[in-house]
Amino acid sequence: MATEESSGKSSRKSTRKSTDKADYKPAGTGYGLGPYIKTPKKVKEEQTDPNKKPFTPEVLDRTVIAIPLLNLFEAEAKKNQENPDLEPELYKVIIDVNLEYLQGRSKARDWVRGMIKHIISKHNVDPQKQGINEEKSKLSQQYFFATLSAGIIQELVELDKISDQRNDVAEAGTLDKLNADKNLETSTAQVHNQAIYRIWPDFPIKPLVLKTISTVKANAAHNSFGAWGEEIVWAVLDSGIDAHHPHFSKYHNLEIENPLIHRDFTVLSGTGEPLVDVFKHGTHVAGIIAGRMTEEDGEITTETRYRDETGEIKNITRNEKTISGMAPRCKLISMKVLDDNGQGEASNLIAALEAIQEINGEGRRIRIHGVNMSVGYDFEPEWFACGQSPLCVEVNRLVKSGVVVVVAAGNTGYGYAQDAFKGAVTAGLGLTINDPGNAELAITVGSTHRDSPHIYGVSYFSSKGPTGDGRIKPDVVAPGEKIISCASGGRPVMGNNGAIAASDTTKASANVAADSATPAGEKPRPIGKYIEDSGTSMAAPHVSGVVAAFLSVRREFIGQPEEVKKIFLLTATDLKRDQYFQGHGLVDLMRAIQSV
Repeated sequence: MATEESSGKSSRKSTRKSTDKADYKPAGTGYGLGPYIKTPKKVKEEQTDPNKKPFTPEVLDRTVIAIPLLNLFEAEAKKNQENPDLEPELYKVIIDVNLEYLQGRSKARDWVRGMIKHIISKHNVDPQKQGINEEKSKLSQQYFFATLSAGIIQELVELDKISDQRNDVAEAGTLDKLNADKNLETSTAQVHNQAIYRIWPDFPIKPLVLKTISTVKANAAHNSFGAWGEEIVWAVLDSGIDAHHPHFSKYHNLEIENPLIHRDFTVLSGTGEPLVDVFKHGTHVAGIIAGRMTEEDGEITTETRYRDETGEIKNITRNEKTISGMAPRCKLISMKVLDDNGQGEASNLIAALEAIQEINGEGRRIRIHGVNMSVGYDFEPEWFACGQSPLCVEVNRLVKSGVVVVVAAGNTGYGYAQDAFKGAVTAGLGLTINDPGNAELAITVGSTHRDSPHIYGVSYFSSKGPTGDGRIKPDVVAPGEKIISCASGGRPVMGNNGAIAASDTTKASANVAADSATPAGEKPRPIGKYIEDSGTSMAAPHVSGVVAAFLSVRREFIGQPEEVKKIFLLTATDLKRDQYFQGHGLVDLMRAIQSV
């Protein structure tokens, strides 16, 4: 008989197993490492060795400290045994507050914040190096985002288990009594008085990287229904959007009004640079969703790649007449979660999702209608019930509040399998959907060929289902191979004196420099550069764009994301591929509009 967590249907209740001292072993001498390190060694070895049994019941034993974090502690413990003088490693973590804490979530947060500060002070730890990221955490009511050592994390969890003396500690401000008694057992009743539900690693996230407008029938919907995405707002959680690209000038896609605001979640304080995209991923994604440029607006240059007869990769530059996003008039909000190197943490995404909740008044007034996330991280089924990570929970919560959430399935749909005769061979791999694509209520998108999906089917790299708990994913597929869209790094506006004009963080019109050959006195002619890229990162914004276009002409479905998802799944075109490859098939905007 499957339990809630082992079946993947984990609730948010704190019905976890007590962590006994017998499960721990001495690890190292440094306080940063802690007196004990959990060692799921047997499970870890059996999972990494293909000749051993791939499953043991221990995998299902849950702890307050999530298994992937315990594995990191174990690796540190081994290093520390070899060299006790090593400095303790610091871990970025997400502390998930217990919703069933008897005194309420607010009191649980107060206890966690106060206890972390107390432990840090007690051990003379530099608060500049360890502690809660208050700037990011203030955006969330459910989570703390922190940087802590293994020792502090484990002491925090041990003290949280001893719940019958919590009030005394809070009032007296001392841990002496608790530190003197660590043999107390955690009863079922006490579990509900524990402030912490679970502590997760703050997983590093990554990007999941002309003719496609007709592949999903967006051009037909533009002409037949005027489905241009007007008065629809879409948030792009990515590496930023280049405000200088002329693709976004024609319809002023990046001009927004309060309380809408472009935000950078990669910086601890200040406004950051949400409309600067050094990594060049978010701008490409945004250009697929919205915006439009024609030859009347300026010069359009596209750069594509090909392999010549010698196998060398070469570039071809062409001029085009028109390049359009799926919903050209849709407004875009840049929520920067990846830095200039394309790096970020899951907490950046969670903070951005909760900021959207706040802007939308927790669903009371939908100002942001949809979200695109072409970012994520690999999922391991042993870590936790599939679709119940903090990121997936927040995605589902946002959908329940009335926002459509579209996510990339991931590019991990192939790898190597061990053949008894041939050794390692390449193979398509199931159960490779990335988080947050495992979120049940998200529209998870796989990749197909840009203009011949019926012939070529699902892209070999596209992550495949089912999910770890047996659900169909991806939900749909969309073009994701060699997609032409905006290249970031467009030239900035030049002032009369040749200086670069200041960029307004809410405006992006008239923002490309004149060609050096422009005659004096003439208006600068914009030059829009477009490049190709591939991946489910490019497939997801196709779906975001067609959904935005749909909502602009079927406005009665605004605030009903689950109904919208149902419509697009039922009207998708069957490519005659396996359901765990294609989901329900290729999105079809015309059929979706006509179905209602």
